Amino acid sequence: MYLVLRIGSPVQALSIGDRDEALELCARTPAANVFVASRIEEGALHSMPGSLFGYRPGRELAGVCWVSSNVVPVECDDEAIEALATRVRRWHRGCASIFGLRPQVEAMWGQLAPHWGAPRAIRAVQPLLATSTHPRDLGVAIDPRVRPARGHEVDIVLPAAAAMFTDEIGYPPYHGSSRGYRAIISGLVTEGHTFVWVEDGEVLFKADVGSAAIGAAQIQGVWLAPRLRGQGLGGPLMAAATALIIERVAPLVTLYVNDYNAPARATYRAIGFEEIDTFMTVLL
Repeated sequence: MYLVLRIGSPVQALSIGDRDEALELCARTPAANVFVASRIEEGALHSMPGSLFGYRPGRELAGVCWVSSNVVPVECDDEAIEALATRVRRWHRGCASIFGLRPQVEAMWGQLAPHWGAPRAIRAVQPLLATSTHPRDLGVAIDPRVRPARGHEVDIVLPAAAAMFTDEIGYPPYHGSSRGYRAIISGLVTEGHTFVWVEDGEVLFKADVGSAAIGAAQIQGVWLAPRLRGQGLGGPLMAAATALIIERVAPLVTLYVNDYNAPARATYRAIGFEEIDTFMTVLL
């Protein structure tokens, strides 16, 4: 007679009891992991059960993966990726992208591609930038017209946000009713996480803090009205947004940018952002 030992899977859906340990894991690399940390701090372990998987080969958590409309691996080595990918595969239809630090995304996509098929696009090199230096300390010009968006301005922020999304992703953020997308924009405005330049009731520039946690804030949704591009406005406008984020949201400001976007990279460099790592995004 043989005794068969049943060993539980090292991959488990995390619960509220795992919150602090998961945040500690994210805090190892705040600039890279702020997206997942923000979802945790917002209460996702309670409101979205099953959206965060942990890899625990022993007593300690050794990697996590956010699995919702985006798949985002955090602090995962190859063993963690291989184990987590077996759980992630079932989310193909509900997943719009995989993003995060390049080695982890590359390994995750290597596991998923045979099952999920061809992606819409792969952005393999996206420099991850960060700064904790206030632009005024660098003598950078700061545009005084940039300010936090106000609650009653959601409807004028919406067209700018939709235009930026369409330019970046290649398709509009909604079809038909804008109700769901408007709710997202409204949430950012209400939190004080949208910064704008408005003239005559039109948003001419905007930048959002899409995620804020563990002492970091991640900028997303940067947009300047097309007719104003190429006039040297980007630097002072982004410097103003960065200054407000450092003052009001978090001491470390981060973002990632496509490697081929030379003008944006030059702008960020001029206002104090430094390249600290590389992201990768797979669009599905």
